[in-house]
Order: sequence, then structure tokens, then C-alpha cells
Amino acid sequence: MTFSLLARDPGSGTLCGAAATGSLCVGGWVLRGDARAGLSASQGAAPSTMWGDDALALMRAGVAAGPAVEQLTAPDRGRNWRQLAALDRHGGAGHFTGTSNTAWRGARAEGAMVAAGNLLAGPQVLDALMAGFAEASGAPAERLLAALDAAAAAGGDSRGLQSAALLIVAEDAAPLTLRVDWAESPLDALRGLYARTREPEYRDWAATVPTLRHPELPHDG
Repeated sequence: MTFSLLARDPGSGTLCGAAATGSLCVGGWVLRGDARAGLSASQGAAPSTMWGDDALALMRAGVAAGPAVEQLTAPDRGRNWRQLAALDRHGGAGHFTGTSNTAWRGARAEGAMVAAGNLLAGPQVLDALMAGFAEASGAPAERLLAALDAAAAAGGDSRGLQSAALLIVAEDAAPLTLRVDWAESPLDALRGLYARTREPEYRDWAATVPTLRHPELPHDG
């Protein structure tokens, strides 16, 4: 019912993720991120938000994404109904897809990207999702939006889409979390929401908030 992409920008180290689904509230269900750890996308027929949170905790403690995914999924007796993708802050990836998720289902990692999906029109959706990000230009959010558009054009969620989200975390910038919890055209709504963050009033304010690299912003001297 969902497709997601997690990626690391090799130049800046920025971590970014996006997801869309034919159900409600994909951002709150699926995406988790911390610039000190990495990103996770927990989804599926019966997704575990605990998997997403625990993946970040393991990666923050120094566990690479692949072993973190294996450590979380192996002991869970309900794992066949779930799907998990993770990307650590170095760009290492891991993924798991349970066999009880509705076809088409699967995941793949390439470079510093990992894509996952279930109830999709076919494997071409993940191909388009990854290619859309890799081939796009501009800021990470703009590349994520291009990736979501490409995946939808390739068939996307076989039921259509109802919600979409993106998440960007970095050491030197405020986090960007955008969620469209329901809309008739959620990708258009997400693009419109992103455009509002680029308006001077919001953009200039966001540049003044504390970050991991500059935790005392703003300051008086």
C-alpha cells in the first residue's frame, strides 16, 4: 500500500526520505529520521512504528543499517506482515519485506539509496522512484518530489494515492518534515506545501533555529 525512498546526498551528507500511499497519514506511519543516526521507513500490511523508532536507536548506537534491520525483524513473529527499510548516516542500507504483504512487494538498495514498496503496480515503480531521485537536480526536497512523481507515473500504489510526505534531516539545517495526510492529489499538495517553505518569511526564519552543528542559534555574540 506504500512506496518509500531513503537517500543520502553524497556531497552534503543530508539525509532525505519520502513516501506515498493509497491510505491516510503516510508520513506519521512510515518515516523516521535523525541526522545523528539515519532514516527508517516502516510500512506494510500491519506496520510497526516501533521498528522505525528502534532502527534509529540502533543506528545511533553505531549499528549499521543492514544489521539493524536484521536484528529488529528476525525475532518478530508478525514480521511477514511488515516491511522495513533503513539507511544509516554513512549511506549504508538494509531492508526486509515480509511475504504476507500484498504483491507487488519488494525492496532494493543501490548506492546510498534504498526503496521499498508493497501493493504496487509492479517492480517498475521502485525503478522509477530511484531513477527519479538520481536523475533530478535541485535541492534534496525537489529531488524527492521528482522521485514521487516518477513512481506515481510508473503505476505507484495500485489503488491510487491519498497521502504523501517527505523528511529531510542534516547537521547544519533545521529538519524539514512535510506531511499531506489526505488529499485527492497528495503529490500536488505536497509540492504546494514545499513551495510555501521557500517563501522568504518561513525560509529566513528556519535559518535562525538551532542545528546539530550550531546548537546555540540564535545567539547574541
